[in-house]
Amino acid sequence: MESAPLEGEKILITGATGAAALPVARYLAEKNEVIGAARFTDAALRQELEDAGVRTARIDLEKNDLEAIPEDVSIILHYSYTRRPSGEFHDAIHVNSIAPGHVLKRCHRARAALIVSAATLYSIHDDPFHAYREGDDIGFVRAPWGPSSPVSKVTLESTARFCAEAFDLPTTIVRPSVPYGLTIDVTTLVLDSVALDRPVFAAHDPHPYSLIHIDDMCEQIPALLQAASVPATILNWASDEVFTVQEMAELAGEILGKQPTYQISNADGVARGGVVDTTRVREVVGPCKRRFREEFARICEARKPD
Repeated sequence: MESAPLEGEKILITGATGAAALPVARYLAEKNEVIGAARFTDAALRQELEDAGVRTARIDLEKNDLEAIPEDVSIILHYSYTRRPSGEFHDAIHVNSIAPGHVLKRCHRARAALIVSAATLYSIHDDPFHAYREGDDIGFVRAPWGPSSPVSKVTLESTARFCAEAFDLPTTIVRPSVPYGLTIDVTTLVLDSVALDRPVFAAHDPHPYSLIHIDDMCEQIPALLQAASVPATILNWASDEVFTVQEMAELAGEILGKQPTYQISNADGVARGGVVDTTRVREVVGPCKRRFREEFARICEARKPD
């Protein structure tokens, strides 16, 4: 259940400029020494982190350049990730799977590691509302928006599971479905499409997802770390709320006074839904505090065109 907030820890966050990692870094920096590691191709994002009290460290996972990462961190939060097209899967596996192994080896004296995978690695199922359990099949799925994603997530988890056992490093692997409340996420893409009278893209009709607000994610990190173990703990990461892309669009239409239109791809091999079973994660972190309808309305108001 809910754990005490992290305080006085030395925390490494890889991929710190990512949409999901950056708010986590800012949140944890309030009471901890946070090292945010990334390539930092965007100087503004680096400055944003530093302004929030995050100590930045330039690394390059593609080149195994990790010298800027201190070896004496107490907690590892691995968010770093790259999407690659067909033809670059081997490069993607190096950046997303092999390089994280080097990070875990370098910082193996940490008391716990949290490895962020994704629910997009689950194999396709005929029922769009099938709630994937942690033990369900993985890897037999396509992701046209990020072709290297499924193989990268499967191999990342394999690396993390090996490192947990090889280095006796307590580890939790989480599989988020759809985070929202970020600068860019599924909900903002839906909102912006409705607001600008563009078709809302969905892979299928209906296309449901399990959702979780970024603030809930930040607050649940201590409990997820407390659940870290050897062998690694594997958990879905979501609230108990399920909404389809179409329901999100209709809600946006009500708030914005618009009538949504849709572009449905029906692409072969693409998952019909992203619903996950939350039984195990609820036992670890307890209930989520945010409710999608209320948060979505606030996001809609904030993103209304002037």
